[in-house]
This record gives sequence, structure tokens and C-alpha cells, in this order.
Amino acid sequence: MKPCVIVFPASNCDRDVAVALEQATGAAPAMVWHGDTDLPDTDFIVLPGGFSYGDYLRCGAMASKSPIMRAVIDKANAGTPVLGICNGFQILCETGLLPGALLRNANLHFVCRSVTLKVENNQSIFTRGFEAGQFVDIPVAHHDGNYFADDETLDRLENEGRVALRYVDNPNGSARNIAGVLNDAGNVFGLMPHPERVISPLLGGIDGTAFFRGVVGAAA
Repeated sequence: MKPCVIVFPASNCDRDVAVALEQATGAAPAMVWHGDTDLPDTDFIVLPGGFSYGDYLRCGAMASKSPIMRAVIDKANAGTPVLGICNGFQILCETGLLPGALLRNANLHFVCRSVTLKVENNQSIFTRGFEAGQFVDIPVAHHDGNYFADDETLDRLENEGRVALRYVDNPNGSARNIAGVLNDAGNVFGLMPHPERVISPLLGGIDGTAFFRGVVGAAA
């Protein structure tokens, strides 16, 4: 497996994701700067969490126009798995690779704590490391994690099994407690919680380890 992590100005979880990927694969991923126009030889792309471009204009909006995103979009459309975590989820929505939008949290406060998620779909390449119906604890850290889409889109996501993870105790007001969604082809996944932050007992949990090992196994 040849993963890569896209690094934007003010990304703050890029190294965390790199550590998680190296732990799962045994090799360090390529770190790709947002200003580059070409991707290295890769079969898995991660857009990490953070505050790309300082969250100016709208979270993820400026990053979605970065030069490297043209190559990411082309790869995604060709079937390469693309994972967006937190700010990466926002970027994926801004590019149109995922439906919906991430709005300001319903309580208008930044939320940073562990949350319990229910695995709704473990048949995707991103969630195959879990059991269907399993409950996992993964932290969130965001101010704009309130997932929104119109009812028609939400119904389609539900009916097509594209809601992969759902909050048990909704921390941000997301529609239908949605924490993570897939695109229609199943190769693009956005989630607000940070699995890279729970890959060791020293970090408070290991549910992220199963996540990344599952992804690596599927991609391999």
C-alpha cells in the first residue's frame, strides 16, 4: 500500500495521520504539499484535520481550490480511496466529492471530547475493521461539524447504506446523527471524529487502530 497525506496551511493532524498510517502499514506515507499539482504513485489519499487556510471564508472552501485538489479529485473519480477527517470532510463536501455541508455546531461552541459512534455499515473499505452495530469511542474536535443535507439527499444516503458511522450522543446537531458518509461509489469517505487520535492505550483508546488496519487491509 502506498498512502499519501495532503498537507494544507494550518493542517494540524497531518503528522498524527502519518503516524497512524505508518503503524498500520509499516512504512511512512508520502506527505504532499497543497501547492503541488501532481500526486506521487499512491493508492490511498488522506485529507487530514486542522484549520486549512485558517478556516477563512468557510471551512474547507479555500482548500478545495488548492492546486493539488485537482489531482485528488481526478484520482477519486478514477476509484482511488480518499479519506477526509474533520477538516478533510469539510473539504470533500466543498469539492462536491461528498454531498451535504458541515455547518456551525448547533450549540455554537467548539466541541472537543470522546464520543461514542455506532457502526452502521461495515461493508465499506473504510469500516471493514469493525463489526456491524459495533460501538466505538473516537474523539471529536471541531466547531463546524454539524452535518446538513436536504431530506431527499439524507433519504438517499440512508437507503443506499452510505451512512457508515452515526453518533450515539450527537455532539453537534448533525442531521440524523450522521458522523460519517460515503460517496455513491464507496471509495470516498468523510468523517468528523479523529480515529488517528486513538491508536494506542497511551492516547486513551485503540478503536482507531482497527479503523486504519481495516482500511489498509481493504486497500491491499
